[in-house]
Amino acid sequence: MTEDRHSRFRDAHSDRDQAEHVPATPQTQAPAYRLAFADEEFLCRKELRPVRLQLELLKAELMLNEHGIESTIVMFGGARIPDPEHKDQARTQTLADLSHFYDEAREFARLMTEKSKQSGGRQNVIVTGGGPGVMEAGNRGALEAGGQSIGLSIVLPHEQAPNGYVTPDLSFNFHYFAIRKMHFLMRARAITVFPGGFGTLDELFESLTLIQTGRMERVPFLLFGKAFWDKIINWEALADAGTISDQDLDLFRVVDTAQQAVEIIDNWEPAPPRDSLPGRDR
Repeated sequence: MTEDRHSRFRDAHSDRDQAEHVPATPQTQAPAYRLAFADEEFLCRKELRPVRLQLELLKAELMLNEHGIESTIVMFGGARIPDPEHKDQARTQTLADLSHFYDEAREFARLMTEKSKQSGGRQNVIVTGGGPGVMEAGNRGALEAGGQSIGLSIVLPHEQAPNGYVTPDLSFNFHYFAIRKMHFLMRARAITVFPGGFGTLDELFESLTLIQTGRMERVPFLLFGKAFWDKIINWEALADAGTISDQDLDLFRVVDTAQQAVEIIDNWEPAPPRDSLPGRDR
């Protein structure tokens, strides 16, 4: 997007371009001479971590604002959940059996994106982690509905390029997990969690904790796959132990189909953040 300038000073682009064409001398070739904001080695110094954190927060925030994204539908889920067409290549039979959630994620994203288009594509935009599996299904469903979707990738030793269904102008890459998580939730209108592993569980519990403790407004929080979640997490045991309250079990719902999830989101009545923590005397 073209920058609107009202300053009388020269802009950073001009100075950066001019600095690249100065005569080559011992002075101009020295690292000290490089413009600070154009010096990658300087920006990667450990002392500049606070600046890098700020940059990661700002870049995606500014670009999402420029694209008019007002609210999002978060889709968390496993990168290993295969497309049903390829379930015969799944590492385990359980993964093969979970492949139908790829289709549910794809259908859910398609339905939500069709609704989003009615608002000009500014509200309830699908956002995923940009990877394969459930993430790919979410971005794919949005594209098939003729809408845009966001991908929030993270640099990992084994990770490949973002899936090919993410809207290119909304495909971001992060170094810091914490900033990436903030961008997942800052515009969240609803949070959905499909079967997954450590990463999915981390995202589930951190998001749920923010709502539980009143640090975040209540939004529809939907777990896909009753049989999977009942096997993986004994929610009632946590309540029985007193480590969470009975009221905490009402912070999320379990669904099995895309249509069930859409109906809950459509009929959701906004709720303010908690002002107290049930079951805590102090």
